[in-house]
Amino acid sequence: MVLSYNSYRDNNQYFRGDTTMSFKKFKYKRFFWATILIVTFIICCGVGYVHKTEEIKSISYNEFIEKVSNHQVSKVTISSSPTIKINLKDDKAIYVTDNPRTLDFKEFLLLNNIKVEEGTYTSTISILQGILGIAVFSFFGFFIIKSTRKENSKATMGMNMVEASEENCNKFRLHNIAGNEEAKENVFDLIDFIKNSEKYSKYGARMPRGIIFYGPPGTGKTLMAKAIAGEAGVPFYAVSGSDFVQMYVGVGASRVRDLFKKARESKKAVIFIDEIDALGKRRSSSVVAGNDERDQTLNALLTEMSGFSSEEGIIVIAATNRLDTLDEALLRPGRFDRQVEIGLPDIKGRERILNHHAKNKPLSEEVNLNKVAKETIFFSGAMLENLLNESAINAVKRSDEAIKKEDIDKAFYTVLAGSEKKDRSNIRENDRKITAYHESGHALIAKLVAPENTVAKVTIIPSTKGAGGFCINIPPDKMYYTKKEIESQIMVNLAGRAAEELIFGKDMVTTGASNDIEKATSIIKDYVLKYGMSEKTGLINLNAFNSQKNINDNILVECKEHLFSLYEETKKVLMNNMDFLHKIAGELLQKEILCEEELDSIMQAS
Repeated sequence: MVLSYNSYRDNNQYFRGDTTMSFKKFKYKRFFWATILIVTFIICCGVGYVHKTEEIKSISYNEFIEKVSNHQVSKVTISSSPTIKINLKDDKAIYVTDNPRTLDFKEFLLLNNIKVEEGTYTSTISILQGILGIAVFSFFGFFIIKSTRKENSKATMGMNMVEASEENCNKFRLHNIAGNEEAKENVFDLIDFIKNSEKYSKYGARMPRGIIFYGPPGTGKTLMAKAIAGEAGVPFYAVSGSDFVQMYVGVGASRVRDLFKKARESKKAVIFIDEIDALGKRRSSSVVAGNDERDQTLNALLTEMSGFSSEEGIIVIAATNRLDTLDEALLRPGRFDRQVEIGLPDIKGRERILNHHAKNKPLSEEVNLNKVAKETIFFSGAMLENLLNESAINAVKRSDEAIKKEDIDKAFYTVLAGSEKKDRSNIRENDRKITAYHESGHALIAKLVAPENTVAKVTIIPSTKGAGGFCINIPPDKMYYTKKEIESQIMVNLAGRAAEELIFGKDMVTTGASNDIEKATSIIKDYVLKYGMSEKTGLINLNAFNSQKNINDNILVECKEHLFSLYEETKKVLMNNMDFLHKIAGELLQKEILCEEELDSIMQAS
């Protein structure tokens, strides 16, 4: 298995709303709570007053019968409750006694000239207590409903935007960003535009309304935008393109208008939209799909960018790693006037990035960051930061005082291939032998046909990512690759399968070369379709055709012919150097890991 590299994505930043609205909300909440406390106090006072004025006494049923006999009872209130209410003549107190619940009880009272009322007896205290309970229940219900609506409103209409303070912006400068010197030069005039727009107005020059940073993930597009705001000393508003795209029609467009309105209040500001491809994808030409939420949001953004003048000192910076998918209206002059590539760092940029992230880490003297920079070709800034962070974690696990070369090497291989498997007792000896010859084929062909490449490590130790072993083959850091170099890279990828066939037979090849064949196929496809290096197809880029239905079969046949030819050439080179193949495989079976110096010594031994 020949390893390739992966990239990481920058984290976007978010900004918060203004303090005026927060103060209004605070005043409203204070008034609301004060009202609730006053109402509760009045009800409690009422309950206490009624409890004082209304005197309720309890008497036995025999005492009640005696008072009836003495004609002292004026009125009785009966109900289905366990007690009855009694009013006596010339006595304002209220008496209660047990309810006999007999069928002739009412007749008995009427025969004794007592007024009878039927109904549910509820004292004034009970009524007030009930009112208080309802009020408390209503308050909590209202509070819960309001909170739920508030959260739903935030989810559907809120921008989730946090305004960075000017002090925090001023702490970040362009010198804090290592590498990308060309990109820095492209934004120096922009910073001067924001700070001294009057100077450019004399010459009739206008400030670019927008800039697009494009490039692979993890290269520092967000950091560059933040550094521009820091250098200019203006507020920085950062949002993600996905924040504008919602299921409710009109929400995204409203968010765009709110964002630009907030930026205008600051007079001068930097608006940063990360992952703008989520918002600004090329619009559909279909009439049916031309009026959806995404198109309305994009139209609002286009309108806002055309609506502010260069004197306002507001600039919009967008970031994407899919520039080809953006709508043409976004990229025209007057919208995003300038496109700045922020690519993968070169060797000097990688060394500066490594030195920057190593400032707060105790590195051992044996660690050579220049050599690490040479080995980490195609690494982004985020990957380099992660590499040193993983190295520091490895040093902590060993309880060492400094980060050593072995920590960086372990982190390097862990990032690319995964951690080594500790338990290898279940691996059969025949499988180890197949893996050894497979990886030896990769290493040997890389040394013979691509001598400029660095074979950093060859191992037959399986990894947690599913690789039985791997050979790290690092091409040189250069702008262009020749036709011969591309063919050599394909041969390196096919060498593992070729070695298996030569050693174990054509019918005994394994599935271990599946990833290698996939990579070789991807390279040969670009070789034919994109680079125009095929003699049969000629100088034509077939990707420019809208439809390739009629030529797919011919292209497939041609790619197969090229791969077969290179595969046969790879087998021929291995057969002519079979002694080296056996020696490398034997050393791998014995040591399990070989570095570049050990490979060179094997190649120079004969």
